[in-house]
Amino acid sequence: MVCWGVVCALAAAGLLIYLIVELAIWLRADSDLTVWAAEWWGKKPEKELPGKVVWVTGASSGIGEEMAYQLAKLGSPLALSARRENELERVKKKCIEISSLTDKDILIVPLDLTDRSAHEAATKTVLKHFGKIDVLVNNGGRSQRSLYVDTSIDVYKAIMELNYIGTISLTKYVLDHMIQRKQGKIVTISSVMGIMGAPLATGYCASKHALQVRVLFRSSTAHGLYRRLLPLPWTH
Repeated sequence: MVCWGVVCALAAAGLLIYLIVELAIWLRADSDLTVWAAEWWGKKPEKELPGKVVWVTGASSGIGEEMAYQLAKLGSPLALSARRENELERVKKKCIEISSLTDKDILIVPLDLTDRSAHEAATKTVLKHFGKIDVLVNNGGRSQRSLYVDTSIDVYKAIMELNYIGTISLTKYVLDHMIQRKQGKIVTISSVMGIMGAPLATGYCASKHALQVRVLFRSSTAHGLYRRLLPLPWTH
């Protein structure tokens, strides 16, 4: 006979231990328990990523630029996208300087995420050059800093179009290819502000919160694919 009192006590103890571990990690790390565990016991990038074609959006600066450098060092052929083609060329040049990649291993694909009519053509360009897309990194986007009462609705519309609609639009075209191959990974760079709000960033918080929705995750994993949402902490 099940002793529900013991079961409840064990469940409560397990939850308490989990919360204590989460708190300890939060105090010393910049990620949640899942990401922290993957860093320690998951598959290592240097073993998984060499030779894998990775498409990075927002690659002309910030997180996307640094990601391009790290992926280049690992030997991943790259498709780099952003609006500023001259900045992408600068990033490509440095990627070649710091890695064993050659000119043909890095493809520049100028792309404005708000121009959804260009997403299919951009995807075909990457596939024509490399023949496949192993990983899509949805990093493109922008922030917003203003009081709600001082912010035009047009600003909210623009940031949702870029950070959310643009991201899921591009993902849809890449996802079709990955479903056909029955393999692929989709990584979406989010923000801690997609989980909890922050002052002066109502539009940004809303756009990142929209990315937290798990519908795409469920539909993609049904086809054997993998999607990871990364709610990053504050970055500079």
